[in-house]
Amino acid sequence: MTGLRHRPSAPTRRPDRWTPDLLAKVDRRRRAAAEPFRGVATSEGVRPGLFPLRETGVDVTGVRRAAEDYLAALPPPQRSAGRFPVDDLTWRHWANGARYFLRHGLCLEDLDDERRHRALDVVRASLGAHGYTQVLDLMHLNLTIGELRGEEDLLNEWLYWFSVYGEPEHGGPWGWQLDGHHVNVNCVFVGDQMVLTPTFLGAEPVTATSGKYAGTSVFRREEAVGQELFTTLTSSQRKLAVIADELPPDLFAGAFRDNLELDVVGVPLGELTSNQRAVAAELVGLYVNRAGAGHARVRMDEVTAHLADTHFAWIGDGSLNGVFYYRVHSPVILIEFEHQAGVMFDNDVPSRRHIHTVVRTPNGNDYGTDLLRRHHERFHRRGSTG
Repeated sequence: MTGLRHRPSAPTRRPDRWTPDLLAKVDRRRRAAAEPFRGVATSEGVRPGLFPLRETGVDVTGVRRAAEDYLAALPPPQRSAGRFPVDDLTWRHWANGARYFLRHGLCLEDLDDERRHRALDVVRASLGAHGYTQVLDLMHLNLTIGELRGEEDLLNEWLYWFSVYGEPEHGGPWGWQLDGHHVNVNCVFVGDQMVLTPTFLGAEPVTATSGKYAGTSVFRREEAVGQELFTTLTSSQRKLAVIADELPPDLFAGAFRDNLELDVVGVPLGELTSNQRAVAAELVGLYVNRAGAGHARVRMDEVTAHLADTHFAWIGDGSLNGVFYYRVHSPVILIEFEHQAGVMFDNDVPSRRHIHTVVRTPNGNDYGTDLLRRHHERFHRRGSTG
């Protein structure tokens, strides 16, 4: 059993001093976020026309009302600090790490119980029961690691920053962001369409064996179903699916990788058997069904429409307790899962006690960017009367 890592390089809430290396890291992140947004794309460039404006029929009045109630509960100084224009650059400042530079919005820890609950009501109204429970469990596990390290002031369940974008009370495009250690969720509404990416969720540990939230466990289905899909592959399918021998140091499409160039590799889902495709559908559903039922159904239909262009890729050990990385990649969705080496714990090789996942919408629609562009062109360009 590996132990906790106690050394000066371990993450803390705020750096003790701004070293040249740390200042350079922050500068690199600022510059990456300031690059003109293109979105994750292949070496052939962005594929246009994938995300039309349309009506989904999903009722969004409840989540809009939750956002209005949250904003109304804030005194003016907090309201000013906690909301941004819908196209604000801070969307792209999210980061998984436990150091809290480039954070923005209002920290849940600094809100009273009523306002904190109202913020979480916005998250709950946007997500399904599965997604909301998973987000809360990950926040709870952040307290678990704080308890184990004796650093509850630095790592706890409320050290997450919540921001509202746009003006939900005026009926236009809007969204929210929840940002902190192992929980980074971006949610945008354009009409009744919803985009829930980028979403980065992770945990270390993935199971709490002690403390306030003992018994909490996360990502076991994402782990098991991904491994199940790999084990069902034939030898010829595995030759296509396996893309490397060693796990990457981290996910490819993590924070500050909004313009990542990533070609589609792996085995095409269209070449799988019906039973294998059923497992693949279950796997994708674990990520898509974080949204509420209506938007999850719309998203799954979108993903299914591109099944022929969807690939499953794998790196790592497919044995019972092996560690691995997998990717599901299509023109409209990118999912990554990986076992990680220790950060809070002292294991320097990947283990099943530290997991990162990310979901993105390639080809320019992370943060709902392509939908927002189309909305602006239709309703706000010069001379428009709509």
